[in-house]
Amino acid sequence: MRAIQTVSSESERTITHSPIIYIYIYIYIYIYIYNASEISKMANLICLKLQPRLPILATVYPSFSRLTAKANRKWNSGFRVPRRRALGLGASIWLQFMSKASAGGSKYFIASARQKGVVEEALKNVEWPEQFPFKEEDFQRFDESPDSLFYEAPRFVTHIDDPAIAALTKYYSEVFPPSNTPGVSILDMCSSWVSHFPQGYKQDRIVGLGMNEDELKQNPVLTEYIVQDLNLNPELPFEDNSFDVITNVVSVDYLTKPLDIFKEMRRILKPGGQAIMSFSNRCFWTKAISIWTSTGDADHALIVGSYFHYAGGFEPPQAVDISPNPGRSDPMYIVYSRKASTA
Repeated sequence: MRAIQTVSSESERTITHSPIIYIYIYIYIYIYIYNASEISKMANLICLKLQPRLPILATVYPSFSRLTAKANRKWNSGFRVPRRRALGLGASIWLQFMSKASAGGSKYFIASARQKGVVEEALKNVEWPEQFPFKEEDFQRFDESPDSLFYEAPRFVTHIDDPAIAALTKYYSEVFPPSNTPGVSILDMCSSWVSHFPQGYKQDRIVGLGMNEDELKQNPVLTEYIVQDLNLNPELPFEDNSFDVITNVVSVDYLTKPLDIFKEMRRILKPGGQAIMSFSNRCFWTKAISIWTSTGDADHALIVGSYFHYAGGFEPPQAVDISPNPGRSDPMYIVYSRKASTA
C-alpha cells in the first residue's frame, strides 16, 4: 500500500528567505528602469527557469509591488511586457479601486498575508461593477496542458500545513450541520484523499468530486465520488436543490470557468444551502489562473466574492480570516455565501 505523506507538496512551498528572490527582483527592476532589451531577453529566460520554485512575491514581499509600480511608469511603447505580467492587468486595475478601503489607505493594492483583518474587510460594502470585470485572459494559466495529465498521478499529500488544516477543521465544526442529521447532503468539490472534515463526521450522503480516482477512493469521509474535470465540463452532474453544503479547499484558484461553476453550485444547492470556499497563499503556480497569481490575499477574497455575486442567486458573500498563526504558519481564508431562499 502506498505510504501516505503528511508533508506539503514541495512545489507549493512558500520561500520566505532565499537569495534567488532578491536576484529575481533586482533583474526585473533593472529591466523596468533602464529598458535594456537584451538584458530583458536574458532575464525572461532566467525567470522561466526560476518561477516554478518561487512564491507569489506580492504575498511574501508586499513592498515588491511598490517597487514595480514606480518602475512601471518608465515603460515605453518599445518594451514588450512578458506574458505572465500582462495577464490579469485589466482586472488588477479594478481590484486596485475595490481594495482601497480594505488596504487601509495603502498606495499599493496587494495585501500581505500577514495583515490579519484585511481580508475580512475586503467584501464589506462592495460596490460591484455592473458587468463581470474579468476578461478571458485573466483565466489563462502558465501551463495550459490538459489537467488530466497534471493530476494523473495521485498525490497523497496535504497542501496546507497542520495549523491551517486544524483551523479549517474547527471552522467546519462550527458551521456544518450536526453529524448524522437526517436528509443532509454535502458536496466536497475538487476533492482528494482528505476533506479536512471534523473527525468522525458523517452524513448519509457526502459526495467527492475530483480529478484522481485513486485519491478519492482513499477519502474515508466520502459515501460516493465522481471523477470530473470542471475546467473541461463545468456542469455538475446532480439534480437541482440536492445539497445543503458545498465545500472547496484550496482549489478555487484553479477554476478557469468559475462563473459557470458557481451558477451550477447555485442550481444544486438547496435554498439556504451554504457554499464554503477556502484558500491560502499556496498553490501549484503553473496551474493557477493568471489573475490569482498576480494579486494578493485581500484581492483573492474579492475575486471569489465576485464569482458569487455575478453568478446570481446568492446572498452577499462574506470573508473570514481563520489564519491560526499569522506570519508563522500558512494563512487560511474563507469566502462563503448561501443560496438565496427565493433563488
